[in-house]
Amino acid sequence: MLRVGSAVACMACRNLVSPNMGVRFRMPLQKLHPLSRAIHHRYNASANPPHRSAARHFTSMSRLPMQPPKPPPGSHGGWRYQQHRNFWMLRLASRLLKLRYIVLGSAVGGGYTAKKTYEEWKDMLPDMSEYNWVIPDFFWELSKHIDLDKLTKVLPELEEIAKLLPELPDFDKIGENVTFLKSILFTGVGSKGASGQSLLLEAPGDTPVKSATEAPVTSTPEASGKQFKKSSDKEKVDQLQEELLRTQMKYQRMLERLEKENKELRKVVLQKDEKGIHQRKVKKSLIDMYSEVLDILSDFDSNYNTQDHLPRVVVVGDQSAGKTSVLEMIAQARIFPRGSGEMMTRSPVKVTLSEGPHHVAMFKDSSREFDLGKEEDLAALRHEIELRMRKSVKEGQSVSPETISLSVKGPGIQRMVLVDLPGVISTVTAGMAADTKETIFSISKNYMQNPNAIILCIQDGSVDAERSIVTDLVSQMDPQGKRTIFVLTKVDLAEKNLASPNRIQQIVEGKLFPMKALGYFAVVTGKGSAGESIDSIKDYEEDFFQNSRLLRDGMLKAHQVTTKNLSLAVSDCFWKMVRESVEQQADAFKASRFNLETEWKNNYPRLRELDRNELFEKAKNEILDEVISLSQVTPKHWEAILQKKLWERVSTHVIENIYLPAAQTMNSGTFNTTVDIKLKQWTDKQLPHKALEVAWETLQEEFARFMAEYRGKDQDDIFDKLKEAVKDESIKRHKWNETAMDSLRVIQHNTLEDRSITDKPQWDAAIQFMEETLQARLKDTDSVINDMAGPDWKQRWMSWTNRSPEQHIRNETKKELERLLKLHEDHTAYLANDEVTTVRKNLEGRGVDVEPVLIKDTWHQLYRRHFLQKALQHCNMCRRGFYYYQRHFVDSELECNDVVLFWRIQRMLLITANTLRQQLINTEVRRLEKNVKEVLEDFGEDNERKVHLITGRRVQLAEDLKKVREIQEKLEAFIEALHKEK
Repeated sequence: MLRVGSAVACMACRNLVSPNMGVRFRMPLQKLHPLSRAIHHRYNASANPPHRSAARHFTSMSRLPMQPPKPPPGSHGGWRYQQHRNFWMLRLASRLLKLRYIVLGSAVGGGYTAKKTYEEWKDMLPDMSEYNWVIPDFFWELSKHIDLDKLTKVLPELEEIAKLLPELPDFDKIGENVTFLKSILFTGVGSKGASGQSLLLEAPGDTPVKSATEAPVTSTPEASGKQFKKSSDKEKVDQLQEELLRTQMKYQRMLERLEKENKELRKVVLQKDEKGIHQRKVKKSLIDMYSEVLDILSDFDSNYNTQDHLPRVVVVGDQSAGKTSVLEMIAQARIFPRGSGEMMTRSPVKVTLSEGPHHVAMFKDSSREFDLGKEEDLAALRHEIELRMRKSVKEGQSVSPETISLSVKGPGIQRMVLVDLPGVISTVTAGMAADTKETIFSISKNYMQNPNAIILCIQDGSVDAERSIVTDLVSQMDPQGKRTIFVLTKVDLAEKNLASPNRIQQIVEGKLFPMKALGYFAVVTGKGSAGESIDSIKDYEEDFFQNSRLLRDGMLKAHQVTTKNLSLAVSDCFWKMVRESVEQQADAFKASRFNLETEWKNNYPRLRELDRNELFEKAKNEILDEVISLSQVTPKHWEAILQKKLWERVSTHVIENIYLPAAQTMNSGTFNTTVDIKLKQWTDKQLPHKALEVAWETLQEEFARFMAEYRGKDQDDIFDKLKEAVKDESIKRHKWNETAMDSLRVIQHNTLEDRSITDKPQWDAAIQFMEETLQARLKDTDSVINDMAGPDWKQRWMSWTNRSPEQHIRNETKKELERLLKLHEDHTAYLANDEVTTVRKNLEGRGVDVEPVLIKDTWHQLYRRHFLQKALQHCNMCRRGFYYYQRHFVDSELECNDVVLFWRIQRMLLITANTLRQQLINTEVRRLEKNVKEVLEDFGEDNERKVHLITGRRVQLAEDLKKVREIQEKLEAFIEALHKEK
């Protein structure tokens, strides 16, 4: 296809260029960035020799220097047409064949050089990361040093010219042909391949050259007349154009073969470096260093203030638009999970692409390498990515903002960092969370609002443009289109299905969608089959564009098609953005580091900068020390605590259900029988369980006391939440060993069966235990009676309080019942019905109306106090009763069976406490220590829990300082390596 403007395919077309094209020469093309030459050259008409530009757009060799423009002939800075009748066609053939032989010569020279050992040709080759070693910088300067006339004499002129041109033109009519061809180029009249819109390129801000359908630029009337009279001349021009296209494709294939050879050679060199053949140390690649910085930034806490403005390529698009397929073509492997019509990308996937000797993939947090050349490894990689996505999605959600980091290495892969985002949807379907649409928009905006992020906008070309959602989102985030690259996918389906192919041309020219972009690309990502390989997709893509009428008719430009050209353009744009912004970001982190260090110096001058992990390790050691000290508690302390707590738990049952019912009997035989029966029932059903509950609660309280105990000035209150959580979780996991319950029941039963008090100290201890118990109960009973009757006269006068009506009634009832007790001191525990009626009538006679239930409740408390007072008097009398007990004297006035009962209870408490203490020290404390260690290990692996438990400005400040220092150091190392590479 013939190009005029910024790219002309041959010397003859260079001579056909007119100064009246309507294109302004603002900046030499060689001064522009390679991406600008790859994307913008359809807008910038360059003054460079056009016979090189057209070939560049088909290849990745966009960094080669351009030949300086030669001054145009003629005066006033214009190009004047001059007819050359001195065999200009031979000069044309020589110019066409010059590039061919030079490239072939370079290939032969490269093959000869490759046969040498590495030590010999290592110094001859420049940096293998650039393509300039294949075609040196002086390649385009050969015309200054080589006499083209002499070279023309050496070339086989007739044979080559016969191959290139089927028939030689009439040199007498050259002037007429040239005039006719210029008219065709500038007016757009003729075949579709020669339309002005397909041949001329526009530059931003310049006046575009109008096509024949707009405002045609007419030539002289004589030339126009000759154009339409001679149809044979038109056919010759068409043949010349087709021959130029074939020649261009031939050079394209040659360059692709050289690039393939270059890739294989680089692979060999990288393999030798990897095996350590050379003594130099293999350093981390530049893109890997940059990816590490991005990984550290992604691990920052959400409340970190510094924004992440480092460049990366953000891939956005509608669901099922082909985002993942484009990424796989760039990565040269089918690495992502695939599905038909369903959401597969559920969380952002950061893919770091770099060059390496082997085509492998690896996750950031894993050491396993997936060989992308093996189908089983590819399937395992896709499965692992899907598992990680599902794991990152929390319950009740459909997508997650958590980033999965993956690196892909391989020969010939362009170096860049891409982030594949979930596809933008317009409707939340069944099975999705209600906020799925908003979450996807939020994630996409979060990545795209980075002012240095390159937005790779993917649009499905097979659907109506009006159905697109992502273009509005991209236009909001980048309204000027300064960092957006638009990619139209499924062009094969678009060409097949669309009734108006001109819509594709409008899309790639940026005239259809309400958004702007740096460049527009059209790609084909296969036939839609999940089993297609990358090589088959590449072949299908190349075949499609070579035979597509979109390219043949000029609707698409050669540099705008194939994922290969897309990856080159994106890589160039990415590294341009990195070079422009990375130093500024490094300065921002340097300033943040200074501010954080100043804050720490002023607020925590005597503390070390310990981050959250270091603080957790310190707290872990403290907690383990405290748990170990729990085993150092003395047996005496354990038994005292257990005995006290056990009696507090069972005292009510012993007094209310055993002692008081038995004491109501009139003789010792009935008392002992009642006591034995009730003790046996209690031991079989309740006592062992109560004892184990008391032991477990005692262990918890002691553990909590040791955890909360102040250990001196080194104690840090920042660990309080962590210690509390460890204590609660350890106790929750601890299960008491209840296998000893049966043996404990037997021990308690045997202890309570014993009635033999062997010595006087045991007797006295039992009496003291009984007195303390009864006095405590009497005190509680007096308190209840006082609350029922209200304040007495002293309290009313001194405290200015009065009785309530209910208290007044109860006080009158209390007085009446006290008179009854004075008359009958040996009264039973219950009032008879006639006694209740008598008390009620007596109260009614004094004007107090009372219910029988209230009389019985008041009597219960009064009789209880009366009984406890008599029991205390009896206990005091039994102090001298051990002599009668020891000799089994029967004395009706001194029966001390209640003292024996309390001795049995006291001895049972002592032996039970001793048994539980042994179980605690020998078994339960060690099991608790093991639980604490397991809990600490689990907390150490759960970063979210650590963040929740170890909080505070000091922790956050130390975390920020550590990460800012790490980022700054890695950025400085990256910048240094970047400068060395330049």
